[in-house]
Amino acid sequence: MSLYNASDNLCTIEIMRAVLVAERNSLAQEEEARVNSRLKETLQADVYRYRGETSRRAFLSAYLHKPGFRFTYYLRKVASYQEKRGAFGILGSLYNRIQLHRYRFKYGFDISPTTRIGPGLYIGHFGGVVISPQAALGTNVNIAQGVTIGAASRGPRTGAPTLEDRVWVGANAIIVGKVTIGQDALIAPGAYVNFDVPSMAVIIGNPGKQVSSTGSHGYINRTIDPSPLDRAESLK
Repeated sequence: MSLYNASDNLCTIEIMRAVLVAERNSLAQEEEARVNSRLKETLQADVYRYRGETSRRAFLSAYLHKPGFRFTYYLRKVASYQEKRGAFGILGSLYNRIQLHRYRFKYGFDISPTTRIGPGLYIGHFGGVVISPQAALGTNVNIAQGVTIGAASRGPRTGAPTLEDRVWVGANAIIVGKVTIGQDALIAPGAYVNFDVPSMAVIIGNPGKQVSSTGSHGYINRTIDPSPLDRAESLK
C-alpha cells in the first residue's frame, strides 16, 4: 500500500506542476497580448499626429521622412519589451535597443524608454531634445527642438516635471523641477519654467510668466483621444 500511495502522490505532484506551468504560460501569453495591443494603439496615435491617418502607407511615410516618429517608434518598442520584462523576443529587444541608440545620437534625442509618455507624442524637429527619465508626459504632447525637461536635484522642487495632456512646448524652452504643466498649456519658445502652470496658460520669457489663458488651442493638431487606461498609465 505504501508503494501505491507514494506513486499516487508523485502523480499528483506532477499533475499539479503541469497545471501551474500551463497557468503561468497562459498568463504570460495574455500579458504579451495586452502589451502588444497597447503598443499598437500608441503607435497609431503617434503616426496620426504626423500624417492624420493610421494606414500602413502613413506609417511608412512617417517612418521614412519624419525623424521624430522614427525615433519614437524604437522608443516605444524598447519600452514595450521592458514591460514584458524580458520574457519574450531577446533578439527583437536587442535589435530595437541598437536602433534606439543609433537614432538617439543621430538626431540628438536624449529620451529614455523608462520615461512615461502617453500616446500621440509629436517631436517636430530633431536636435537637442532632453527629457528626464523621471518626467511624465501626457497624451498628444508637442516637443520642439532644443527643449529640456529636466529634474532638479535639490530645493523645494526636487524631482522632474509632469506635462499633462495636449501641452505644447516651443523651441529651446526649459522646464525643470517637480512642477506640473496643466492640460492644454503652451510654453513659448525660449521660456524658462520652474513653477506649476495652470491649464490653458500661455507662458513666455525667462523667467517665465503667464500672459494669457488661450492655451495650446490650434497648436495641437491631428489627435486621437486615448483610452482612460492609457491616459492614467502615462501620468501615474
